[in-house]
Amino acid sequence: MLQAVNVGHKALADYATIATRGLMDEIRRLAEPLAGKRVAHVSATAFGGGVAEINYTLVPLMQSAGLETDWLIIKGADEFFNVTKTIHNALQGNPQGLDAEQQEIYRKYNELNAKDFVDEYDFVIIHDAQPAAMIEQFPTSRAHWIWRCHIDLSTPNDQVLDFLLPSLQRYGATIFHRRDYVPANAEVAASAFIWPPAIDPLAPKNMALSAEDAAYIVDQFGIDVTRPLLTQVSRFDPWKDPLGVIDAYRLVKEEHPGVQLALVGSMAHDDPEGWDFYNQTVSYASGDPDIYILSNLNNVGSVEVNAFQVHSAAVIQKSIREGFGLTVSEALWKARPTVAGRAGGIVDQITHGETGWLVASSSECAEACMLALGDPELARRLALAGKEHVRRRFLTPRLLRDWLALFNRMLGLETEGVELATAAAA
Repeated sequence: MLQAVNVGHKALADYATIATRGLMDEIRRLAEPLAGKRVAHVSATAFGGGVAEINYTLVPLMQSAGLETDWLIIKGADEFFNVTKTIHNALQGNPQGLDAEQQEIYRKYNELNAKDFVDEYDFVIIHDAQPAAMIEQFPTSRAHWIWRCHIDLSTPNDQVLDFLLPSLQRYGATIFHRRDYVPANAEVAASAFIWPPAIDPLAPKNMALSAEDAAYIVDQFGIDVTRPLLTQVSRFDPWKDPLGVIDAYRLVKEEHPGVQLALVGSMAHDDPEGWDFYNQTVSYASGDPDIYILSNLNNVGSVEVNAFQVHSAAVIQKSIREGFGLTVSEALWKARPTVAGRAGGIVDQITHGETGWLVASSSECAEACMLALGDPELARRLALAGKEHVRRRFLTPRLLRDWLALFNRMLGLETEGVELATAAAA
């Protein structure tokens, strides 16, 4: 059997004070005909990255809505995760492709995981590329199989995408964050739906935290809470450009010598390159005592991430490529001034000059951070507008509603006016 994740319990009713009454009514109406349906989420890891964070809320809320929902983790050795990291990078535009040996490794582990999967569900949701080929082993499955893509496929390496397409074409539905991520393949596009992910406003990472409590927590890591702090929360990954963040910080420091920088990340077992880039980041910081490079291995968990974001004078997400960038919505939900790369789904969260700042270089990032530091009233106004934007579009109840609507649609049931954006219409 694949490893099952214990997600704990969440009650849908707890979100009634955050979501609108209309949205909660839609969720209840859509959930009613799905009572008792079995759902399996299948992904590569239960820790680190947006997929895991989403599922720790989405899965128990599906259970609360009446669906029997499991979350299963695939198995793999380093050779497999090295290949899937190459696939991940290639789908986001890296020119390195897969040789015949790598392709065989990918197929082998998908076959092995398929043998451990019990096909007894009504819906099977496969997250990202790692387990995407498992579907090949279930040609007569009665389940509705759905592929959920969490990354930016706007300019993919065609050799790697073509390798995956025979599997992707077998899915009854595919889901992407944005229309321009949908592959230029008629069969995939015909079944493609478009909706963004969401954050859990009640999770420890996003719950209300006072400025005093945040400062107390940040102080435990040696940071001077009397001086301004810039923070980026992300994996140690070249697509997140932590080196570019350090360059921006150094420019800011010329004007604001007291500024500090925290780079806060998590190390996930399906990201073998993470340690290499972590070490590159540490080396690039050159021992600057005002740069703090922290991870879950320094006891930085969800509450600590919350504290760093709340305490920051500006939160940065200087991504070069980004499927969506949930850390942007996290920062905006906390009403923090936010500076982010003009990439992928970030542009759906930030309107430049209205809900934050979009940047395309380290110098632009530095200018935006200096504006946030130098004009607190402007920074606060943008941050509050950003929080309201997240409230309307990027909280978990809306994500649950989208999933329930899709399940109903795949079963041929009435969705009573709840529209889902398709690739053709988006």
